[in-house]
Amino acid sequence: MKPYNIAAALGERAVSQPEALAIAFPEKNSIDQNGITRYRTLNFRELSFETNCVARGLLAAGFEKGDRVLMMVPPGFDFFVLAFAMLQTGIVPVFIDPGSGIGNMKQCISEAAPVGFIGVRKAHVARILLGWGKKSIRKKLTIGARWFWDGTTVDKIRNYNRSKEPAPFFDASENDLAAIIYTSGSTGVPKGVVYTHGNFWAQLELVRSAFHFTPGEIDLPTFPPFALFNPALGLTTIIPDMDTSKPAAVRPQNIIGPILQFNITSMFGSPALIDKVGRYAEANGVQLPSLKRVVSAGAPASTKALARFAALLSPGVEIYTPYGATEAMPITKVGSEQVLREAEDKTARGSGICIGKPVQGIEVAIIRISDEEIPDWSASLMVKAGEIGEIVVKGPNVTHSYFNRKGDTNLAKIRDGNMVRHRMGDLGYFDGEGNLWFCGRKSHRVKAGEEELYSIPVEYIFNQHPRVHRTALVGVNGEPVLCVEMEEAYGRIDRQKLKAELLGLAAAHPMTAGVKTMLFHPGFPVDFRHNAKIIREKLAVWAKNKLA
Repeated sequence: MKPYNIAAALGERAVSQPEALAIAFPEKNSIDQNGITRYRTLNFRELSFETNCVARGLLAAGFEKGDRVLMMVPPGFDFFVLAFAMLQTGIVPVFIDPGSGIGNMKQCISEAAPVGFIGVRKAHVARILLGWGKKSIRKKLTIGARWFWDGTTVDKIRNYNRSKEPAPFFDASENDLAAIIYTSGSTGVPKGVVYTHGNFWAQLELVRSAFHFTPGEIDLPTFPPFALFNPALGLTTIIPDMDTSKPAAVRPQNIIGPILQFNITSMFGSPALIDKVGRYAEANGVQLPSLKRVVSAGAPASTKALARFAALLSPGVEIYTPYGATEAMPITKVGSEQVLREAEDKTARGSGICIGKPVQGIEVAIIRISDEEIPDWSASLMVKAGEIGEIVVKGPNVTHSYFNRKGDTNLAKIRDGNMVRHRMGDLGYFDGEGNLWFCGRKSHRVKAGEEELYSIPVEYIFNQHPRVHRTALVGVNGEPVLCVEMEEAYGRIDRQKLKAELLGLAAAHPMTAGVKTMLFHPGFPVDFRHNAKIIREKLAVWAKNKLA
């Protein structure tokens, strides 16, 4: 029988390679006088032992298999041990980003109705003051010293039983609930994506085959939940010293330092992080020869940022920009070599962004654009080859529902026999070579007279200008408006001259000829998870007020 519970891999590594480094965390006040970060390290035997101790402690404290438990724990030792212990025992972690906002947090917690809450003291204070989960939360666990609330602490459950005997293990089936992971909410209130153990296992196998990970490699995940797959992949995990909720604000030395210190072979970074680290490395003559691959996701990466970071790597090493979403990932894969060599010119002419071919085992279809529910799948929904439509995906990693959000589930899912197809909410098309091209969010299309403009093809025509950092297309009173964020590296810029040049670019392309209104913005609002997706809904309000 297939071991669908990915937590089983941690115990297997503890037996097969007990002394191999499993994970390293930056210590508190971790930078020494030489500027080197000090790390706490655990091998696979130690990580498995600590996980077993916490698993026994959770059960002894009254947590049970099937309990939905909200996790508000920053990346570090406690986060990883607790996450593995919960998967191991069948307790269901619920992950909601605190950056989603107070109102959204309260709504999401009310919908998830968790019976348990695990968090640092600050999270417990917020829970009490803001009334989070008042009707459902009965079991509480505190990281650090507990103050005036009830429950117990992680230190107590960790020391409940330090036996070397294995803890109870949940032998999960394919359809058993594994976790509820909330979307970033960049286009509305976050939705709780229901992950089964089968979804997790399929995702693991797709990642392994798509990116050719081999046991013994060393990974730097700047989005920590991705690191939960690493024991199953046989990878060592190095957690960087950064606020993972603000990748755009990362100190570049805190990424470059561990890459050089540990000879990191693989790293994940949002486009915002790749851009910032690449700029610093280029300016300071840094090279990163140990890296065998870089993965960047969360939003489209600019070709400027890809080219800059690729120059830091050894010849032949690629930056992969896979396409996917919380509901289904990975979907497609493309490398920086193909993007920069073959696709960059097409992107600059308004063809969209090449996001590559579907990974093996994933079926991608393009259907007619619609904002209505589609209950059942039919091949008649599909558009002709080369035509832009909505991207729809099917595969074993595709989740089937949102938790307690029937309306959103009905809008996003299409029944296809025993399977479900997920409507990505994105627009795109296939070229003649089977590559998928991304044209932006369905909700971001803008009316321009009788025509409909799609955000990404339009914006990237203007993004090629060297003094433009990025642009965003919005609609105001039925007219297209281009918001422009300038490139800081050029210092003071003559806006009137730049506007005239951008209007010249617009006139040179039939697609953008109707874009005549341009507004300069000091810094676009972006999503809180990856700091890379532009929140065009907020920009549209700003632009409307600016033009009033």
